[in-house]
Amino acid sequence: MTLTKADLIQQVYKSHPALTKAQATDTIETFLSLSKNSLIAGEDLLLSGFGKFNIKDKKSRRGRNPQTGDELTLDARRVVTFKPSGILRKKINS
Repeated sequence: MTLTKADLIQQVYKSHPALTKAQATDTIETFLSLSKNSLIAGEDLLLSGFGKFNIKDKKSRRGRNPQTGDELTLDARRVVTFKPSGILRKKINS
């Protein structure tokens, strides 16, 4: 099963009776926007008790097309990595 943005909004709405559905939506949208902007700016995103999202720079490298076998150069790029916190890791493994 996959947790979607709509599921997050519904859970926030259910757990906080004082919030309207629109306020719950704004809350999730704001959080996701702040998170995306932080990562786009190259900053790490640390959520205590959950984990840390990092931006890593990958160098260009040689690769090959698996269908044709032709060699090509893959461009340098930035990727997002995630390292779960010790607390989350323990909960997942218990």
